[in-house]
Amino acid sequence: MRLNEIVFNDAKPVEGYGPGFFRIGGQVIHGPVIAAPSGTQTWGGLDDIEALEALIAQSDVIFIGTGAEIAHLPTGLRAQLEEAGVGVETMSSPAAARTYNVLLSEGRRVSLAMLPV
Repeated sequence: MRLNEIVFNDAKPVEGYGPGFFRIGGQVIHGPVIAAPSGTQTWGGLDDIEALEALIAQSDVIFIGTGAEIAHLPTGLRAQLEEAGVGVETMSSPAAARTYNVLLSEGRRVSLAMLPV
């Protein structure tokens, strides 16, 4: 069996989460969060469209975690992001974190925006 070390470059993987917080790249962030090639930051939630639009140039896909359960995005948000040329995948935050980590480890251009569980 051959083992390869995973190098994440500038983007940081999601290492854990719990009620109201996420741990990304060793940093604990309370509340909604964005993880992207440009770094990790707090997020204003689904109404903070500007923060999501800022991810477009650095991402092929944006994973949006909607909390403990999957939920619909606000009307028009998905269309607005997809019209700008980025893929949008909506899922529960735990599933979004796992999927983001896998694609990040493959060197893909992905970003993540999550609401707390």
